[in-house]
Amino acid sequence: MNFKTSRKEALEVLENYVEKEITNYNSKRNFDFGPLNRENVSCLSPYITHRLITEYEVTKKVLSKHPHQKVEKYIQEIFWRVYWKGWLELRPKVWSDFIEDLKTIEENENYQKAINAQTDIQCFNDWVRELKENNYLHNHTRMWFASIWIFTLNLPWQKGAEFFMKHLLDGDAASNTLSWRWVAGLQTKGKHYVAQAWNISKFTNNKYQKVELNENALPLTDTREYKLKAPEISKEDIGSDTLLFFENDLNIESLKLKKYQNIFCILISNDKRKIKLDEKVMNFKKKIIDDQTKRFPDTKVLEETQFEELAEKTKNFDIIYPSIGENLSFLKLIKKKKNLEYNFLVREGDEFCWQFSNKGYFNFKSNIPKIIQKII
Repeated sequence: MNFKTSRKEALEVLENYVEKEITNYNSKRNFDFGPLNRENVSCLSPYITHRLITEYEVTKKVLSKHPHQKVEKYIQEIFWRVYWKGWLELRPKVWSDFIEDLKTIEENENYQKAINAQTDIQCFNDWVRELKENNYLHNHTRMWFASIWIFTLNLPWQKGAEFFMKHLLDGDAASNTLSWRWVAGLQTKGKHYVAQAWNISKFTNNKYQKVELNENALPLTDTREYKLKAPEISKEDIGSDTLLFFENDLNIESLKLKKYQNIFCILISNDKRKIKLDEKVMNFKKKIIDDQTKRFPDTKVLEETQFEELAEKTKNFDIIYPSIGENLSFLKLIKKKKNLEYNFLVREGDEFCWQFSNKGYFNFKSNIPKIIQKII
């Protein structure tokens, strides 16, 4: 698979999918035909994750070409990403607990076999190799993978979520972490996803047959409770002439921004990341940032050490809100260390949508028509 690294090319991928393939989405979306045949899905997720294009742009484009009832399922799938972000914003401790859990879990022999494609399950081994090679997996395959990891291989869900974040081009703190929790039965307590051999056989076009799995597993349990918490997002105009943003929101042209004297994009190096990323994932991020600097030549790219040096001189920043995850955790650390003051710029669409993320996705989904009317 060959993912593009510019906004212009991402928009071309979107245009092509909307014009030629999207009408087959409902009937074919669950099939994984392999990495050489992805025409049944849009493969836009790496671009949306980094917001080369936004969920709202995608939705607007789709609705400009097709009536809502024909593409409703696709739009609902796009909005899962927005919902997950909102859900995590309201329960940020889920992310911090996940990161803390990783520090205490040992990487035993079974774990090493799993990540090196040395299990007794052929399909799983193939998916491990595909993930490492292409930095992408079909969504249905991600569900099978996570279920096998948790319930058949009996490995900690946290290490599986970390493995995905390390290798996926579209790795996102909210979507990835919460999807793994959902498969495990922790997101909706008692409701888990157990992969079944017949389902894998059917939706891989009979490529994998009679896969031996634990199909009677019980959901995982966790005594920790996560209550709703209002997002702590500092939004007060402090008169800053310096704008900061991160690699997970590169579409700054879609924001109504004032003119800034200084614009910086921050890319945290692997040395400072809680979850170390595959080299190909880091290179992808660098290339799409390079595209952004070509669109906005005044932008300067900083690694975290350079930002810390900047923070010695400049104490006030406007920052495009990066959402719960690595980038926000880094910002909070530097704010405390350097005594910074900042004003977050939150996308209007995100803020409007997140109010519907306080409950399950069914509630959010029922509000999608209202969201479309408001912001599309």
